[in-house]
Amino acid sequence: MSIKIRLARAGSKKRPFYRVVAADSRMPRDGRFIEKLGTYNPLLNKDDSNRVKLDLERIKVWLSKGAQTTDRISRLLENLEVLPKKIRNNPIKAKPKKEAEEPKAEEPTPEEPKAEEPTPEDPKAEKPTPEDPKAEESKQ
Repeated sequence: MSIKIRLARAGSKKRPFYRVVAADSRMPRDGRFIEKLGTYNPLLNKDDSNRVKLDLERIKVWLSKGAQTTDRISRLLENLEVLPKKIRNNPIKAKPKKEAEEPKAEEPTPEEPKAEEPTPEDPKAEKPTPEDPKAEESKQ
């Protein structure tokens, strides 16, 4: 039986409130749990003392018994300096958004042909250039 320290949702629609519980990993999110370890109210300000209330003594006991934490709980415990901070790397988040990217002014848009390249229907395209060696041979 693997134990997880995770959030169990309580509260009404659009008003989330979570209990921090130790539960069997096979149980549903809001289902049966072994022990309530605290509460988490995301609607309160980050600096509010009632936002996160945890029984750190019991959490340390469960961690010593081999309980695993979910990502959100591990972040809460890292902020309280119970767990060491993990180095997280998400390279997709570092990429600029579409609005932040500036269109390049030097390159023409795909609809407009470049001035140097003649289009196939252009009559100049069919005439060989004087630099072309085949054209010089045909003149002689």
